[in-house]
Amino acid sequence: MADVDVVRACLDSYLAQDRAAAEALIAEDFVFTSPHDDHIDRAAFFAHCFPTADRLRSQRTVELVPAPGGKVFVMYEYELKAGGRYRNVELSTVREGRLVETQVFFGGRFDQEQADVG
Repeated sequence: MADVDVVRACLDSYLAQDRAAAEALIAEDFVFTSPHDDHIDRAAFFAHCFPTADRLRSQRTVELVPAPGGKVFVMYEYELKAGGRYRNVELSTVREGRLVETQVFFGGRFDQEQADVG
């Protein structure tokens, strides 16, 4: 499976809340970092971050770009059930077909007019 396919499958497993699929794609030494989580391990990710998809009304991938060294950039747009549309960017690292690191960079509120422009 190509690195971008691993990242795409991880995103899909999160949205579907398919933990078994995610566990098969995420390495034991996985590290997750975001503005809310500083280098948490796999267990903490599954306990605190993975179960949050129920807050989403929708999510779509805007860009998925491979980079050297098993790295993949993904930009996605999501809408919360509570209101508001946002964009985030993640840099993920894939090794031997499994996700070993994800760094999330939060974006701000993103309005439909911005989406229509570019």
